[in-house]
Amino acid sequence: MFAADRCVVSTLAQALDLAERFPAHQVGVTVDTYHIWGDDTAPEQIARAGAQGRIHTFQLADWTTPLPEGVLNGRGQIGDGSIDMRAWQALVEATGYTGPIEVELFNEELWARDGREVLAETADRFVHHTL
Repeated sequence: MFAADRCVVSTLAQALDLAERFPAHQVGVTVDTYHIWGDDTAPEQIARAGAQGRIHTFQLADWTTPLPEGVLNGRGQIGDGSIDMRAWQALVEATGYTGPIEVELFNEELWARDGREVLAETADRFVHHTL
């Protein structure tokens, strides 16, 4: 979505095509819900990445609409948007991935709040929307 001014690697399939040139322990991918949730081939590509041992991280960030101005900081708190976190986590875990799960909150409204409050809310939502 941001290919016009940020990146030319737009899909998980493209990232894997590049990564496969190198040993899996050296080059892997991040499964990032914010960037792949609208790609109908993403579940297949997650399986592909997992079979190769290339999932190095898993990142949760929700897609909210309308997107704020300056869309880069438009990631929503888990549960505030359109992404079924539990379904994506199931796809990643089905590959055998047991590594870290990161919650990405690029969101100026969340940043303006008390950090302890946001952390507690994020932990609660993580439990509610992923477990």
